[in-house]
Amino acid sequence: MSLLLKSISRFAGRSLRGVATSLAVLQLVAGAPVAAQAQQRSLPIVRDAEIETLLRDYAKPIFAAAGLQKAGVDIVLVNDPSFNAFVAGRRMFINTGALLTAETPSEIIGVIAHEAGHLAGGHQERLRDQLARAQTMAVVATLLGLGATVGGALANSGGIAQSGAGIAMGGAEIARRSLLGYQRTEELAADRSALEYLRKTGQSAEGMLKTFSRFASALALSGARIDPYQVSHPMPRERIANLEVVARESPYFGNKDAASLQARHDLMRAKIAAYTEGPNATARLFRYDPVGLPARYADVVNTHLRGSPANALAKVDALLKDYPKNPYFHEIRGEILMRANKPSEAAKAYSAALSLAPGKPDLIQIQRGKALIATGDEKAIRQAVKEIREALRPDGDNPDAYFHLAQAYGRLGDVGEAELATAEAHFYSASYKEARIFAARAQQKFKTGAPGWVRAQDIINMKPPRK
Repeated sequence: MSLLLKSISRFAGRSLRGVATSLAVLQLVAGAPVAAQAQQRSLPIVRDAEIETLLRDYAKPIFAAAGLQKAGVDIVLVNDPSFNAFVAGRRMFINTGALLTAETPSEIIGVIAHEAGHLAGGHQERLRDQLARAQTMAVVATLLGLGATVGGALANSGGIAQSGAGIAMGGAEIARRSLLGYQRTEELAADRSALEYLRKTGQSAEGMLKTFSRFASALALSGARIDPYQVSHPMPRERIANLEVVARESPYFGNKDAASLQARHDLMRAKIAAYTEGPNATARLFRYDPVGLPARYADVVNTHLRGSPANALAKVDALLKDYPKNPYFHEIRGEILMRANKPSEAAKAYSAALSLAPGKPDLIQIQRGKALIATGDEKAIRQAVKEIREALRPDGDNPDAYFHLAQAYGRLGDVGEAELATAEAHFYSASYKEARIFAARAQQKFKTGAPGWVRAQDIINMKPPRK
C-alpha cells in the first residue's frame, strides 16, 4: 500500500531480540548512558509495494553476487529521516531518510552491497562472540577491582581502594575499545565485499563513495572532534581513502545508472517526500524540474493527503492518460477513490494495479480486499476474505491485513474467525496481552483440535520476547 504514514506498524514476531541483547551487553561493557530499553522499542515499519519492488530490483544482483539469493533476506523500510541502514537476522533495514537523500540508485545499491557484506561475512554471529568476550573481560576487571577495593577498605588504605576502582574502570575501557576495534574491522571488511559485489554485477562504486563523502561533509560541518578509537565505524575520510583507489580500478566505475532505473528512483523519492514532509519538501526536491513526472507524482500525493479527492482524482487521471501502464498510479487512484467513498471504483483501480504490477504485490491485493469489504456486498466481502488470505501466505505478519480480515468475517457473521483474526492482528502488532484475550475468546467458537482452535492455542501459549 502506498499510504506510507498510515502503514506504520510495530515490528513484532521475528524481532530484533539478538540486536537488542547485543546493545544491552555493549551498554554494560561501555557504560553507555543510553538505556538499553530505549534501543528495544518497536521500529516504525513502513510498507509500500512500489518502494519494496524497487529495492528488491536493486538488491537481486547484489544478493546473487554475495551468495545470498537463497538466504531469504527481506528488505524492511524504517520510517526515520536519518541516513542509515543495518541488518538483523535475515532482514536488512533501510531508513526512508536514506532513500530520500540518495540522488541516484547507485548510492542505495552501494548501501545494500555493504549490508550484504555483513550478512555474507557472518558478522552478526561473530559480533555476538566478541560481545560475550568483551563482557567477560569487563566482568573479570570489575571483580578484580572490587577485590582490591574491599581489600583496601579492610586495610584502611584509601590508595588501594582507589586503585581497585581504577582497575575496574580500566578493564571495562579495554574491553570496550577492543569491541569497537573489532566492529571497525568488520565495517571495512563489509566495504571491501561491497566493492567486490559491485564489480561482479558490472556496477559503479561511485555512489558508495558519494555516500561516504556526504558523511564526511556532515561531520566536518558539525565541528565535532571525535576520537576515532571511540566509535564503531571507521571515520568517513578513512573509509574513502581505503576504498577509492580500488573502486576506481574497476572497469565499471564510470557506468551510470540506467535511465529507467533513475526514473523509478526519482518517483520513489517524490512519494517519500510527499508522504513524510509535504509540499514544501517536494517543491525543494524538484525545484529544477517542477513540471516533470516526479514533481507531478508528488503533487498527486500532496493533493490526495491535503486537498480534495476531486482535485486529486483529476490529477492522477491526467498522469494515467500519459502513463497508463504504471501500476502504482492506478494504486494511488484506488486510494483517492477510497477517500472519496467510492469503494467499488477503488476495487477496479486496485485490480488494474495488480494486473500491471510485477509479482502481484500482496500489499495491493490487501488494499483491493479492503475496498471490496467497504462495498458492503456479501459476495464482494467473501471475495475479499479469499484475496486477503491469499495475500497473507507470503506476508503472514501483516497486522493491517488481519484487522481487515476480522472486519470481513464480522460482516459475514463468523464471530470465531473474526476474533481469531483480531488476535493475529494484535499478535503481529506486539500487543500480546490483547492477542491472548481475543485468542481465548475465539477458541471457544471452534471445535477442539480444529485448525482455528490450534492457532488460538498457539497464541495463548506464546511467551512474549524478553526485553
